[in-house]
Amino acid sequence: MEEDVSVLFLFLFSVKRGVFILEFSLIDTLWVFLAAILVFFMNLGFASVESGFARSKNTVNILSKNFIVFAVSSLGYMLLGWGLMFGGDNPFVGTEHLFILGNQDLSFYDETLTSSVPFWGKFFFQLVFCGTAATIVSGAVAERVKYVTFIIFSFILTLVIYPIVGHWVWGGGWLADMGFMDFAGDSVVHSLGGWAALAGAWLLGPRIGKYAKDGTPQAIPGHNMSLAVIGLFVLWLGWFGFNPGSTMSFQNPSDVFHILMTTNTGAITAVLTSTITSWIVLKKPDLGMTINGCLAGLVGVTGSCAYISIESSIIIGAIAGVLVVFAVSFFDKMKIDDPVGATSVHLGCGVFGTICVGLFAEEGVTSLSATNGLFFGGGFDLLGKQLIGIVAIGAFSFVSSALVWLILKKTMGIRVSREEEIQGLDIGEHGNIAYPDFALVAEAIVDDDEPVTVSAAPAAAPAVSVEKAVPVEHHETKGAKLTKVTILTNQNRFSQLQESLDKLGVTGITVTNVFGYGAQKGHDLYFRGSPVVSRLLPKVQIDIVISKIPVDIMVKTVQDTLYTGNYGDGKIFIYDVEDVVKIRTGEHGYDALQDEFLGED
Repeated sequence: MEEDVSVLFLFLFSVKRGVFILEFSLIDTLWVFLAAILVFFMNLGFASVESGFARSKNTVNILSKNFIVFAVSSLGYMLLGWGLMFGGDNPFVGTEHLFILGNQDLSFYDETLTSSVPFWGKFFFQLVFCGTAATIVSGAVAERVKYVTFIIFSFILTLVIYPIVGHWVWGGGWLADMGFMDFAGDSVVHSLGGWAALAGAWLLGPRIGKYAKDGTPQAIPGHNMSLAVIGLFVLWLGWFGFNPGSTMSFQNPSDVFHILMTTNTGAITAVLTSTITSWIVLKKPDLGMTINGCLAGLVGVTGSCAYISIESSIIIGAIAGVLVVFAVSFFDKMKIDDPVGATSVHLGCGVFGTICVGLFAEEGVTSLSATNGLFFGGGFDLLGKQLIGIVAIGAFSFVSSALVWLILKKTMGIRVSREEEIQGLDIGEHGNIAYPDFALVAEAIVDDDEPVTVSAAPAAAPAVSVEKAVPVEHHETKGAKLTKVTILTNQNRFSQLQESLDKLGVTGITVTNVFGYGAQKGHDLYFRGSPVVSRLLPKVQIDIVISKIPVDIMVKTVQDTLYTGNYGDGKIFIYDVEDVVKIRTGEHGYDALQDEFLGED
């Protein structure tokens, strides 16, 4: 009975859809649909990793960029990108049936990629890959790129640059004819996005405070590693659509699950080797390196996942995990400031993964693998083709992207002002902030006649009620005057100030992140179009108690270090301190401070 119902349903469905069963494969269509939405979901992963690795003052900007980049890439790919990528067999670029919007007859593309999936299913699957390439750029140029400039660049990248490279490899272009192999996008997606990111980061220059005067890279920690880890797991999940979904068919499940395993195995081995490498090199198992290590392993096997054995994926992932740690340091030394490591992960490991096709490809590991690489008796033939593809794609992607960035730089500018970068792009570019830390007062209407003021404040330490003051017993301070120096300044200048204070001999300081405004009066903030009462800017407060260091020398050191001539350089407050008591020993005055400077307490 159940079989009869199923047959009847399929018959009715096929009649309604114009004999869908004869034209398309239901299982292949559903598989491509599932894989495509998994790849789409990776946008959340990129947004989370990037915002977690950046500072809190730029979170709104980064999240907004990750929304807008998929929107503009979708538009560009619909308007022209698909046609340039798959429009005919011209060796360089598609030239036929370029415009798919408004075209009621898309039969020209029936045999493109696969004949078992409807046109718009194939289109959407390729679209989300295009969006991924554009998203890679966002992380490398974070925290200083102009919002509108990034939008325009992303549109051009996905309208023209990405489709041309995609045509060479997947659209029947000259690299495909030559025998170049890239199953799921090590070159087409990852290295292309990495080259575009490298060009942007290079022309933008490093963030303020990234490099000391002697050129030494300075750490600028991300504000939320929890968010970065969540993003990593989302990307890891999405990769199970990215790589296995590139079969565009579920007719051979063994191929799909083999690719699933090579993908996951590359990731897990890279997690282990990147953690171990950072432990050895950096003396600690750095979480940021582990995150990038996992992504490096996923990228490293993307191009070869259908052509290699599980054992080979272990080796490739292990090498990628080591490579990415040294790549991050390399780009830092080259003064390519990449807040999330996109160039190290996607460019470095994308190129490495493309080479691995020529080394580890093994005939017969799946029904899709028909060529042997160098390590399996294939000689240098495939490896040579892979190297030619790497050079060609790298040269075209970098030069074309750099040209677009350069034109934008000369016309409308690509970098925000110094003041805007210091204050944060959330305020300057968007007029709102991700984390409203202080109480905001709004008027809530209970009824038409009775407005009630509601204050939303964060939890604070309980107040202490003191009914009777206890007199303080005064002690001798051995003649040493105690002075408290409080410095309020911009957060981005703290590392330089700390270095100067260390040279001066100050080793005991208290640092607090605070919000406030002075002569510049803060900035107007908005949430969903409504003005926010608070207009506070992020600051850092440094409190120091000194005795033997002359106050005038301290003040001059602070001024020389923090002075830029702009609003927001900060202020110095100087107070007389009556006494200091060390809780552990009961010592007073200079004696209470002395051990602090010697590092004994």
